[in-house]
Amino acid sequence: MVHASEVFKAAGGNRHTSAADWESDVLAYGCGNNIATWNPTDPSSNGVQQLLTGHTDVVNVVKLLRKPNSQRAVLISGSADKTVRIWYGDADSPSAFSRSIALDGHQASINTISILPGCDVFVTGSADATLKAWRIDTTAYDNALNGGAQIDQSSSQSLIKVELIQSISLKPRFFPLATAFARLGDGPLVLAVAGTAAYVQIYVQRPEGFVLEATLTGHEGWIRSLEFARESSAADSDLLLSSASQDKYIRLWRFNKGAELPAASAAANDPSLGVLGRSLSNKAHYIGDGESKHSITFEALLIGHEDWIYTARWSTGSDPSKTPRLLSASADNSLAIWERDEDSGFWNCVTRLGEISAQKGSTTATGSTGGFWNGLWSPDGVTVTSLGRTGSWRVWQYQPQSDIWEQRVGISGHVREAKDIAWAADGSYLLSTGSDQTTRLWAECQQGDSSSWHEISRPQIHGYDLNCIDTLGTNQFISGADEKLLRVFNKPKMVANLLNKLTAFKDESSADLPDAANIPVLGLSNKAIGTIDTDQEAAQAAFNGQTGDKDALDPASTISKSALDLDHVPYEDHLARHTLWPEHEKLYGHGYEISAVAASHDGALVATACRASSIDHAVIRLYETAGWREVRPPLTAHSLTVTSLAFSPDDAYLLSTGRDRQWALFARDEAAPASTMYKPLTANPKGHARMILDCAWAPTGNVFATAGRDKTVKIWHLDGGHATCKATLPTTVSATAVAFYPLSPPATLLVAYGLEDGRIAVATINTNTVGEDFTVGDTYALDADIVPVQTVNALRWRPNTAELAVASDDHAVRIYRFEDVPTARNVVAPTKGN
Repeated sequence: MVHASEVFKAAGGNRHTSAADWESDVLAYGCGNNIATWNPTDPSSNGVQQLLTGHTDVVNVVKLLRKPNSQRAVLISGSADKTVRIWYGDADSPSAFSRSIALDGHQASINTISILPGCDVFVTGSADATLKAWRIDTTAYDNALNGGAQIDQSSSQSLIKVELIQSISLKPRFFPLATAFARLGDGPLVLAVAGTAAYVQIYVQRPEGFVLEATLTGHEGWIRSLEFARESSAADSDLLLSSASQDKYIRLWRFNKGAELPAASAAANDPSLGVLGRSLSNKAHYIGDGESKHSITFEALLIGHEDWIYTARWSTGSDPSKTPRLLSASADNSLAIWERDEDSGFWNCVTRLGEISAQKGSTTATGSTGGFWNGLWSPDGVTVTSLGRTGSWRVWQYQPQSDIWEQRVGISGHVREAKDIAWAADGSYLLSTGSDQTTRLWAECQQGDSSSWHEISRPQIHGYDLNCIDTLGTNQFISGADEKLLRVFNKPKMVANLLNKLTAFKDESSADLPDAANIPVLGLSNKAIGTIDTDQEAAQAAFNGQTGDKDALDPASTISKSALDLDHVPYEDHLARHTLWPEHEKLYGHGYEISAVAASHDGALVATACRASSIDHAVIRLYETAGWREVRPPLTAHSLTVTSLAFSPDDAYLLSTGRDRQWALFARDEAAPASTMYKPLTANPKGHARMILDCAWAPTGNVFATAGRDKTVKIWHLDGGHATCKATLPTTVSATAVAFYPLSPPATLLVAYGLEDGRIAVATINTNTVGEDFTVGDTYALDADIVPVQTVNALRWRPNTAELAVASDDHAVRIYRFEDVPTARNVVAPTKGN
């Protein structure tokens, strides 16, 4: 029986300040409707380990909690679907979680969750302007697991008890964006709340519930982040609260036990100190009573960021006796690490990571412009990560020998729907494109005896949503977007060299390729640029700074060789700035958004189509690649949008499918010059009962498949210019993608098909029949835990390898490896020339 395993998955992080958390060796973050888990310190850099599915809308908040005296972690997530979900960790695999229970109660999107180690209470905050306090009891669940019981989804919901203990309506009304939990010594819990207001509310737990006891003012913008930390490991140490705001400042607040103010606060209020004492208001607030009475005073104002501050996180590192450090992430593209000077007591920025303003990404739509939405500490305090606008995670690790923070390999992925994928002709890399307006190149990198997949290049950073893509050989691709034209790109020498270094594929055809590319300041197209060596760099620096040498190179059209000479997987700043592909050609002619593109296997032609509501625009245009001229007249057959195009393996036929429920076949006109002309051969106006969404040719060249909204995949046999349906695979929902893989014996085919709900299945088809229908053999459905949860948009088999790439609406790109597949036929599959 065929068996599939997931070898790679990539998904970008959601742009929400609370959508990620790091505990032990697990970093969990929201990616679309899913939650991804990843280990940033994994030396093998294997990327995303698991995608948790269950939410039906964007995940806004993720919190991880390691239960005391337990190897199992608890993950609590909140989503725009108004629900909170609790996921319980597996003791045997700390990074593996399973859904246990879903909580309803809020009337709007969940934006914040607060938990506290060793406490059975957690608080959720929603855009319905309410907070809800819950109590969770997992004792029965823990006991059952420790006893070796096998627990399924239904029994876990009965074993884990969660009750709502209080609902708080925020007054004055505002939407909570950040909450923080702590305990006042050995006394009650204290809850800090902030959001779409310029103040922090402090609630204290009383017998009747949480009660508002103080309001901290001073900020001048919305407050995005709150977090408590103990000043030291001493039992009587003060609490510190950080509040990060859109006013570009971080404020620190001190919670001191007792009625007497701390020494620093008392000195600041001393009138004899003059303006120093009056420059910042330091009004003391008192909360609690008796042994739990505390004063709240303003501790420090941290100034240094130039834009909104999204998060501020504490870390005690490996020495809890020291004052914790603070990590802040800002929209100014930087992370800052703040420490308190033990002699003066002043808080200083000791390290700044990220990008300087003069070296932002390629455009404001992508690059990292838009800042860092999240900054996280590793539990040991020696590694930090940040999430940028592109959905990519950056990693820095502290090196004590050199006293610097060195960047490490992170992970990346699309932040909106992945619409299409295409393999290079030799299978050396995979291209994906999507609604986040980027095209990304993924490759399998060799690391000794092991390998892992990474984003190696970001060839296209666009201003329109991208819909379709195909490759021409190994050094060129074409993509179509909502801008009504298609663009052709050439591989730069920098990317070719990087693939030669990092992958098992070696390509010696890069001598004539351009060095690199960039997007001019006022331009819209990727422009080829050259590299300069060290001597030229010095001349350029002199030209920019001192001399008037007009022969010096334009910095906008050149780049340093050292910036491109990488021997490791590119970091995010390289991907966003140095791995673009230069644009070779634009193809005009269509009147609406491009919907489909396909390149012939000999590389001589590309076929394109656009969205259409009439026969005038529902045409297929052909372009010859020698001079990139349109082959006229365009092909006509459809009356509505053409959804998919595919050339037969020998390029003798062009197959098209459309929203008008029909498929059409065009045959190459051998009498035409260079055989670039195609003419109508046959069509089936009633190929499916509803629109047809995808098509694919079998390697045999006379069999093709169509997938439709009518919940069927149909296998057709072409004989003598007439195609007959020889097999029908029924599905429970719309079939949206289909792809063939050759098997042995030659008469057997493996067809993979994807569905609207994300499920993927493969079936064997026996075509060794004469005048009879094909026989459908075993059908294998991929495990529900590894398939997408939203529409499958494209399926592509890796050339000559039983690996299947998938692009889906859940933002993810996945690659599956199939085992126990009968040996592929010993033939050379058609490859696309350049």
